[in-house]
This record gives sequence, C-alpha cells and structure tokens, in this order.
Amino acid sequence: MAATVAQGVHGRRRVGMGETFWQYRPFEAHDAASAVDWRRSARSDSLFVRETEWEAAQSVWLWADASASMRYASGRRLPMKGDRARLLLLASAALLLRGGERVALMGAEDRPGMGRLALERIADRLLLHPSGDPAATLSLGLPPEERLPRHAQALLFGDFLSPAEEIAARLAGFAAHRVGGALVQVLDPAEEALPFVGRTRFQGMEAEGDLVVGRVESLREAYAERMTAHRAALEDACRAAGWRLLVHHTDQPPEQALLTLYMAMAHDDPHSARFGAG
Repeated sequence: MAATVAQGVHGRRRVGMGETFWQYRPFEAHDAASAVDWRRSARSDSLFVRETEWEAAQSVWLWADASASMRYASGRRLPMKGDRARLLLLASAALLLRGGERVALMGAEDRPGMGRLALERIADRLLLHPSGDPAATLSLGLPPEERLPRHAQALLFGDFLSPAEEIAARLAGFAAHRVGGALVQVLDPAEEALPFVGRTRFQGMEAEGDLVVGRVESLREAYAERMTAHRAALEDACRAAGWRLLVHHTDQPPEQALLTLYMAMAHDDPHSARFGAG
C-alpha cells in the first residue's frame, strides 16, 4: 500500500527553516517585519512573506483503537474495523518513513525512530500487544493522555463512537502542547446505514448489554440523525484543536484512504477532509 501511494506523489512539504524556496504568502499580523520579502512586496500593494521548505525530520505518533467495538464486521467479506485501522496505521508509518519522518507508537514508551527497524518495532507491538494503552484507556476507545513533544504530529485510528465531549477534551489536551494531527474514523458501512430489517438483537460489545428491536427499520431515520450529529461534534472538536477529521468505511479500498490521509498531511490547512465514505 505504501509503495503504491508513494508512486507519483511528492514528499511532504512543511513551512520551516530550510533553504529551498516554497511559496510566498500574504503578511499576517503575527509575522515579524524581518520576515517580509521586500523585493516581492514592492511589486504589489501588499506585503508578502517568503516561506521555505521544512527540512528537519518530524516526529509522528501513531495510535489505533484496540477496544472491543473495533472487533466488528457486518459481513464475512469485510475486515474487522480493528484490522483495517492497524493496516492503515502500518501503511502510514511505512509511507512516513519513506519520506524521512520519525515515527513511534503511542503508549509503547518507544522513542520515535527511522528506517525499517522502526517499522518492524511498531508491527511487533501491534501483533504482540494490540495497544500499549492502559486497560482503562482501551475501554474508552481513546488514545492515552500522553505528553507528546511540542509541534509533533499524531495520527489516531478508531471508530470514535465514544461521547464527543470526551474526544474533544483529549484533542484539546494535545492542542495545548501544539500537537497537531488527524483523527481517522474507521467505520463498518452498516454503522452508517443501519441496513437491518425486522426483529433484531444488538449485542453490546463493551458491556452495554443487549437491545432487542421489533422493527429496526423504524429507527433508521433517528439513527441517521444521531450519527450526523455525532460526526458534526467530531468535526467541531477537530476544528477547535486545529486537527483534521477523515472518515473511512471498511468496504472502501484502503489505498484510497491512505492516499487521502497522506495528501491531507502534506498541507497546512486544518480543515477537515472526508474520504472513502460510501
């Protein structure tokens, strides 16, 4: 997957102290006067700042939800959400490492590394211990409250069906330390469409108990409204933290999800993106 996506796309480009010219942008109130490119500004009525490419390696921290709700697939031909989340995490790590970034798994107490050994270490962690998070964190389906380096990036993969206010609080904690990133919501298509008909028993996968519905189709409209409201709350939480929200359904190609995630990380615009939503 990483090799497929890497073909034909350019490396990540970020603002920084490199010597290679990237772009001019309009002067903003927080910019220092020394940042103004006076030669470019003289050709117009506005002030412009010259930006260069960021050449230092960036540390990117990865996390995949290993809670019980991720062990769900609505059909035999569909992967479980947890399997798809881990696949996207590993492929993202491989792609980032190809670009010279340093990566690490959240909760594993490993330093960010580079090269094939770093990827193998992450793979071993995921296979032997699906997550390094404490049990209490896993039960919530939330990443650990880990103090990441300032200006690091984080990629979080999960269904994010926990209460939106809890997710917002966790993202706000990251943002307070200038940690940016993307939240990738991995869902089974049945969790969006509620395609079931007639009498249906729903089994709680995280000790919620069972729910028997006589005509499940009668709940479809209200269910869709609830999912839409939850998605909107996630988008608000990401926007407030300067993060991106991306949505992937397990019946969609994982390569498509990885490409969209990679391209989203290559831009500084924090607006949410959507991909693979069928």
